Amino acid sequence: MPMQATTTTPLFAAELTPNRSLSARGAWVLFGLTAALFAMPGLLFMSMGAFPVTALMGLTGAAIIGALYVALRRSKRSERVTVWSDQIEWLSVDSAGQSMLRRFDPVSIRLVLTRDEHEKTNAVCLRDGKDVFELGAFLSTEDKSSFAKALGTALRRARN
Repeated sequence: MPMQATTTTPLFAAELTPNRSLSARGAWVLFGLTAALFAMPGLLFMSMGAFPVTALMGLTGAAIIGALYVALRRSKRSERVTVWSDQIEWLSVDSAGQSMLRRFDPVSIRLVLTRDEHEKTNAVCLRDGKDVFELGAFLSTEDKSSFAKALGTALRRARN
């Protein structure tokens, strides 16, 4: 059966990605500088016979490189939220590339916001019965607030 093209436009669509201040190119530059800064004194200490100091410097450099790798991998997460008149689609992609698609009925779903004592949005959740799903956990509080306002408006439009 051939795929059918969608001719309607969604009421709301958002692609949520974590803020990434260090690009892949910047990470390679940082890796190169770290390697150079640890290699120069390491070679000096190795020529003097201080092998334990050289080994510890190598372990420290490897730990920094490992932390950079984990930080860059974590930033590959994304979420796509699409609100249609008859359903809500939430596609979540984790840092390993595994995707999970969930669909909700806009009539039965509830938007739940968790706020702190200063009325800043800490969490944007969708509650479907007893199940609660947090959207955009990696976003800043300002981004969560803006996203929640737009999503709430779209949910009201979908219910009408």
